[in-house]
Amino acid sequence: MQVSINFDDIYDAVSISDDLTEMIFNAPQNDGNTCQLLVKIKKHPDPHLPNVYNLGFGPPNRSGGFRDNVRLHHKNINKVFSTILILALVFLDENPSLVIGVDGSDDFRARFYHRMLKHNRQYLSDYFIAIGVDWYVRIFRDGSYEQNSDGTYIAKPRSEPFDYNRENRDLYRYYMFRRCS
Repeated sequence: MQVSINFDDIYDAVSISDDLTEMIFNAPQNDGNTCQLLVKIKKHPDPHLPNVYNLGFGPPNRSGGFRDNVRLHHKNINKVFSTILILALVFLDENPSLVIGVDGSDDFRARFYHRMLKHNRQYLSDYFIAIGVDWYVRIFRDGSYEQNSDGTYIAKPRSEPFDYNRENRDLYRYYMFRRCS
């Protein structure tokens, strides 16, 4: 499934927070029902990713969050993802020093984001600079690995310009984008 992003073809927002970190919109489904989607932008918790805000979305849950593990069958998936990304675009316009990231919660979603960025390369290049992130654990010269005081390995992000030639099976661990200057 290929998604084509078009910021001129989006769903109307039901609500948008004043700080542009939350939006709700209704997305028609193939079965004739409408599913409300909550889009949230919040600070990424990893201290090695300063100025990165995570973009997440899904049907709202009862605690103010959303369920991102629900399989939905959108009537117009292009319009759904264009609507989600327009919030990121507006947020970055207001916060140009920040970066937005999306995390595929499973391989299916990560592959989906990977393909979406590749397929929309030309269109999105007018708005965003895409970045791919992998994590690594530093190996010292003595062959040991960098660890916390409790013995767990310290994984650090390594970001690079998104490699559009990178195969769909060679996924990044995290996908980020910042606003073009």
